[in-house]
Amino acid sequence: MGIGTRRDPLLAEIGALLLAARCAGCELPGVLLCDDCRTALEPSPREVRTPAGLRVRTALALEGPVASCVRRLKGEGETLLARPLGAALAAVLTPALVSGAWVIPVPTSRGAFRRRGYRVPELLVRRAGADPQRVLTLTRRVRDQRELAAPDRAANVRGAMRSRRSGLGAPAVVVDDVITTGATLDEAARALVVAGFVVVGAVALAATPKSPGSG
Repeated sequence: MGIGTRRDPLLAEIGALLLAARCAGCELPGVLLCDDCRTALEPSPREVRTPAGLRVRTALALEGPVASCVRRLKGEGETLLARPLGAALAAVLTPALVSGAWVIPVPTSRGAFRRRGYRVPELLVRRAGADPQRVLTLTRRVRDQRELAAPDRAANVRGAMRSRRSGLGAPAVVVDDVITTGATLDEAARALVVAGFVVVGAVALAATPKSPGSG
């Protein structure tokens, strides 16, 4: 076989992958993420508030292609999507990073970690260019918040987190992937304050249309 007709196995594998791929946002065949859906992931920061009054900066609205991409990342193992989604998160995370701030993602349950093999908030923080600190841990089993109505979510996570480190007055920015009612971020902030951290910011990748403070 001549040099001009030799087939690179790696290129062939990449080509096969692209042919089998469908856009994570709209199912367009032959691409991992089409130009229109990539544009939909450009950040549009806004602020929402949790029931406890915590101000949370969010990068995206969880609808359309954004919702599809988040679902693929969290439910189907499409970790390549963490890069564009992490870039969107950086738009709200980077401005929140005061000097010496700890970037603390909300904890992932053992069951969710076993299913995925990775912790979504931590992965997004890394792709946003920051160093996640695994400070918070769950003290008991909690139900998946997606299974619960809004009034039940706060009770589900109330008192369910603790810090494995003493804050000693250190500033902390708490991070979640998606905010709906804000109950998870409220509990995370509570646990950090009890441990001696000063929560100087809270950010999330995306907010659902039902998030507190959304119009």
